[in-house]
Amino acid sequence: MTSVVDQPWFQDPALGRVFALLNADGGEGRVVGGAVRNSLMGLAVADIDIATTLLPETVMERAAAAGIKAVPTGIAHGTVTLVIDGRPFEVTTLRTDVETDGRRAKVAFSMDWQSDAERRDLTINALYANASGEVIDLVGGLADIEKRNIRFIGNAATRIEEDYLRILRFFRFFAWYGSGRPDAEGLKASSAARSKLKTLSAERVWSELRKLLSAEDPGRALLWMRQVAVLSEILPETEKWGIDAIPALVSTEKALGWTPDPLLRLASIVPPDAARLEELAARLKFSNTEVAYLRAWAKAAPVNDEISAAAFEKLLYRDGPDGIVVRLKLALGVARGKAENGSFDEMSRSARLSKLLDHARIWKRPQFPLNGGDVMATGIPAGPKVGEILSTLENQWMEENFVSDRAALLARLSEIAG
Repeated sequence: MTSVVDQPWFQDPALGRVFALLNADGGEGRVVGGAVRNSLMGLAVADIDIATTLLPETVMERAAAAGIKAVPTGIAHGTVTLVIDGRPFEVTTLRTDVETDGRRAKVAFSMDWQSDAERRDLTINALYANASGEVIDLVGGLADIEKRNIRFIGNAATRIEEDYLRILRFFRFFAWYGSGRPDAEGLKASSAARSKLKTLSAERVWSELRKLLSAEDPGRALLWMRQVAVLSEILPETEKWGIDAIPALVSTEKALGWTPDPLLRLASIVPPDAARLEELAARLKFSNTEVAYLRAWAKAAPVNDEISAAAFEKLLYRDGPDGIVVRLKLALGVARGKAENGSFDEMSRSARLSKLLDHARIWKRPQFPLNGGDVMATGIPAGPKVGEILSTLENQWMEENFVSDRAALLARLSEIAG
């Protein structure tokens, strides 16, 4: 018998209270999805989701009687979140799909565990663990977990027609959990339905793509997405630019201890063209922070690894460090990739890029000693002239490597004003 009973999360007394609440008087609850999947794959468990035969209103009533906080987070779709000692447990009533249109489903509540399992997307996501810790497999998920095989439940094309986002979920779960070649039926069905991705909300598409790009190594998934034309469907910018930089970048991240950065990985597979990046960000509805990241990267000039210290300081001051850091990380990934193939020149270049990157990360912007009030104090009236004079002096100060102090700049200001 496969079991998760020895898992620390399963032995949590708070989960025991949830089971006690759901399993009384003929009801039943089982942990489902990620917690079971990750435990069997030896991976960390974050959220604990639970399926139950009880209706959501009954779950709310029992929680109130037991003094447990219950939040109706999605009660129309059967979901109630129980909060115990500050920890959330999402509880959802068993469901069957009544109607689907590729974007959303109308569901009916059920007491049939088999039907609930079969309406889910992938076999590895449809494993249950009952109150005894026994893992219950109704769709062949255990065998797929053992092989790290990512496979749709039942007919792949049918599962995708129910929700076209499952195309991206198929590749996202392959990036995180799969090995070898993706399931052939899943690849075929994903390719056939790829044009339907345009019918989905941009937020859902980018959310899945961001999660995929956050995997330890998304390279194989991206390769197969390109092979079946799914990648060009959602990221046409990659068609001529390609994804060849990903393996070396991932290798560099691992070697240098960088946290996987989905935006950095995105930057490695799209061209640094400001206009196209604006279109991409608007199309996928990026957040303001994400837009700022791409703008800073597009604005920053490429960095010559043999740049002098003084010139690099000026570059940082003019463009800011954020975009330059992205440029340097991408360049370092390329250089390290070539160095691993035996290029001595690229080994030296990698060392120089690493030094520049370290400097850019700790760089503090020098404070220009003058302001508009100083200019107006000389008799220059408020207006564009004030900004022009400040800009002139600031540029001179920068070209002199930021060494002139306030007194020297005030003297120069007096000369200009006079």
